[in-house]
Amino acid sequence: MSSPWLHVPLADYEGHMSALNVGQAQLLADVLSDALESHHPASVAVIGCAGGNGFDRIDPVSVARVVGVDINRDYLQVASTRYSQRFADLQLHCLDVSQSRLPTDPVDLVFAALVLEYVDVFSALRQLRHACRDTGHLVTLVQLPSVGVASVTPTAFASLQSLSTVLKYVSPDALQEMAQSAGFWLIRSSTVTSAAGKRFAVQTFSCGVPHGP
Repeated sequence: MSSPWLHVPLADYEGHMSALNVGQAQLLADVLSDALESHHPASVAVIGCAGGNGFDRIDPVSVARVVGVDINRDYLQVASTRYSQRFADLQLHCLDVSQSRLPTDPVDLVFAALVLEYVDVFSALRQLRHACRDTGHLVTLVQLPSVGVASVTPTAFASLQSLSTVLKYVSPDALQEMAQSAGFWLIRSSTVTSAAGKRFAVQTFSCGVPHGP
């Protein structure tokens, strides 16, 4: 079955995420920025990077290697055009993170925002564990259900509505349990709210043996 993400134009996705009644582009970038400031990684993997979600928040001086992963090859082509000159080592991979191991050396920080809702979560976590160094961290962001709030907010970009048929909410408790089975240990959790009022859970995991951030 073809993923609906393959049929959403990047302009529609970015327009939707930046719409005033969605406000998620800024939110995702802010969460990534916080993770970078907390963990000072030398290498970062952004899962579901689209055209370079948050890449402008990554310091090309302190981060030596940036890995972007997305299921849509067209998105990655745009990310390459936008950011190949910004980073000395930019690696972009087109794959389904729940089915394929990342063809790269492990990184210090794996960032997966609004991805786990569309994949087999435990399979994805096992693959992401291989992508994360033993001293590294995984930061996830998942959408929380809200009464009277659509899973995919209606906007002028109608192609995004196809995602509502495949989006599955992931509870933070279930995510923590599956993550620990995959080799991640929860060290921090919080809830953030978009400018449009939709709530999201942010969880930070250490890789392997529990340790501080």
